[in-house]
Amino acid sequence: MKNIKKMLAVLALALISAAAFAKNARFDGSQYSINLEYNDSAMPGDPVFIRMRFENIKAKKKNFSVAAKAELKIEEKSVGTSEFYNVPKKGSNEFMTGLPISSWAKIGEYKIVVSYTTGDDIEKSFELPLLVGEKTFESGVITLNQTMNSISKNTSPEKVAQSKKLNDIINSINAESVYSLKRFILPVKSTRRTTSFAERIIYKYPSGKESTTTHAGIDFGIPTGTEIVAPANGKVLLAENRIATGWTIIIEHLPGLYSMYYHMSQLKVKEGQNVQQGDLLGLSGATGFATGPHLHWEIRLNSVIVNPDYFIDNDWSFNEG
Repeated sequence: MKNIKKMLAVLALALISAAAFAKNARFDGSQYSINLEYNDSAMPGDPVFIRMRFENIKAKKKNFSVAAKAELKIEEKSVGTSEFYNVPKKGSNEFMTGLPISSWAKIGEYKIVVSYTTGDDIEKSFELPLLVGEKTFESGVITLNQTMNSISKNTSPEKVAQSKKLNDIINSINAESVYSLKRFILPVKSTRRTTSFAERIIYKYPSGKESTTTHAGIDFGIPTGTEIVAPANGKVLLAENRIATGWTIIIEHLPGLYSMYYHMSQLKVKEGQNVQQGDLLGLSGATGFATGPHLHWEIRLNSVIVNPDYFIDNDWSFNEG
């Protein structure tokens, strides 16, 4: 037991000192080595991914199995947990997980506590520092027309059932669903954006009342009939016409990671269908709760909205190194 505690202390020190300056860390122990990559800084609305690889395993292979989770904390308060899943790679013991940072997250110093076992039932853990910086989000006003007002007030059993179906999907995490580790592409060729991610929106109702919400994705102002493509490999888990979001698609890319497409005029895929990056999903429109033709593109990680641009601008899975 004394040796185990000493090993963990060395592990924590090695990882923290390395990760404080870069997103690479390594620990060499007596039974195995750990190579680790993660993004050690983030903005509100960003995801944080951790990729962990066990090497030089001296224990018998059949006795070596990893179960791990990551917990995000600030001032010792837990703000989220996520289980690691296996990265399918022949002959590899690689594991990965993602933690969403809320767009309303407090700026400051966080820590990620990684806990794991390797088949011996002895839980080991180490901490990784994370700095969350300050970000200012845009704000806007949307005046609802009568159709949008009616949709917002609709409490029918059909709408309730549709909401439950969508929430059941984005709240689920299937550890076997590893479809894509590649950098994403935009779902449309147009770069014209009418509403940004996490924009603070004030809705003005015909009655004169107002409400404030956080815009969950990015809106692209494009004509009806514009082609929408898959930004990454995945599986279509929802493809239907919904009261609130019109013709809608949800794609699963990784355990707990989903992309969503709203207000389309036509769908070209079906539920249960696997898609590849660049495949045609459908055509844009103005169905459901919409002021005009556009695509609403949204990404959820562990049910929390995260910035879609992050998956385009960054080697988020550390797959290109």
